[in-house]
Amino acid sequence: MTAAIRVVSLVPSATETLLAWDIEPIAVTRFCEQGDRFPTVGGTKNPDLDAIAALRPDLVVMCDQENRLPDAEALRVAGTPVHAISIMTLADVGPQMTALAEHVGLSGRLGEACAVTSHAPPVSRMRAYVPIWRRPWMTIRDDTYGASLLASIGYDTIGAGCADRYPVLDLDDARARKAEVVLAPSEPYAFTERHRAELEAVAPVRLVDGQDLFWWGARTPAAHGRLSASLRGEPYRAI
Repeated sequence: MTAAIRVVSLVPSATETLLAWDIEPIAVTRFCEQGDRFPTVGGTKNPDLDAIAALRPDLVVMCDQENRLPDAEALRVAGTPVHAISIMTLADVGPQMTALAEHVGLSGRLGEACAVTSHAPPVSRMRAYVPIWRRPWMTIRDDTYGASLLASIGYDTIGAGCADRYPVLDLDDARARKAEVVLAPSEPYAFTERHRAELEAVAPVRLVDGQDLFWWGARTPAAHGRLSASLRGEPYRAI
């Protein structure tokens, strides 16, 4: 029998996906929800490289949107294999998860199972302001995973055309860009009911699950269904 692969995951979405595939990482970041089950090796932006090296992993899983290139390069120079995931849009999930599965010694259709392969086209569209931070106010551009997921269910983000992928757009900017709804996620900034009155100065507010909006991988198909149902005001029914 082949020995289990020793994986360090520096990406919360990847940690969740590996566990869904019955692969238990030997270490994770403190931002991974499973930090009470596995050793932690720092954060996504400041991993403890010495601690990772001491674990002698077969693979470190990283992401170009959440981790730093210098950390990936330092691990590679030290002889630690690194697999970097790049998820820019919803369409990237299937191919990128297929590549991850291959790197951890799995085969089959795991990557395809993570993809949203079919859904009814939206019958109408709305312009959405999606704040991801508050001081300063920041949002997402249209070429991000969260924005592409929302686009697939009928919501176009007002950050389209900005120079930065995560532009600073305050509430006045959101009004000027004619936002019709504010979709306030629970992370990375934890928007809650206490922020509703402030955000309603822009447009009607819907609170959304930040993990379903921004975490990709094994979560993606169900997250797509839950967000779509929630924003339609309907209960989610798994297929």
